[in-house]
Amino acid sequence: MTELQALTAPDAAGIEALARDALASLPPEFAGHARDVAIRVAEFAPEDVLDELQIDDPFELTGLYDGIPVTEKSVSDQPEGPDIVWLYRRPLLDEWAARGDVTLGQLVGHVVTHELAHHFGWSDDDIARVDRWWE
Repeated sequence: MTELQALTAPDAAGIEALARDALASLPPEFAGHARDVAIRVAEFAPEDVLDELQIDDPFELTGLYDGIPVTEKSVSDQPEGPDIVWLYRRPLLDEWAARGDVTLGQLVGHVVTHELAHHFGWSDDDIARVDRWWE
C-alpha cells in the first residue's frame, strides 16, 4: 500500500464491507432476521429524509433504518421492497475523525447494530437504555 492509499478514505464499497463484517459477527439469534436487511451506502442522507427527521446538519445522521420492524410485520403485508440499513459515508468518516478513539470498523459496526435494533422493533429510548455509545 502506498502512502497516498493509506490516507485515502474508504469508498462506499469499503464502508459496506465493514458493515458486512458487523453483520457476520451478530449473535445467532439476530443473524437470521438481519440477513433479510439490505445494506446501502450513500454519501449523505437525502434532503427529504433530513427534513422529515428535522435534522438541519447532514453530518448529524450516520445511519438510518428504512423498513417495517419485525414486531410490526404481518403475513398480509405486501412487501414494497427490502428493509434497508442506510449508512451515510461522509458523516461516518467525520464522526470517526472527530472521535479519534475508535476504529472505523467499530463505528460502522455500532451504527449497523443500532439500526438493526430498529429492525427488531426497538425504539431509540430502548436502545439508549442498553447502549451508551454516544454519551
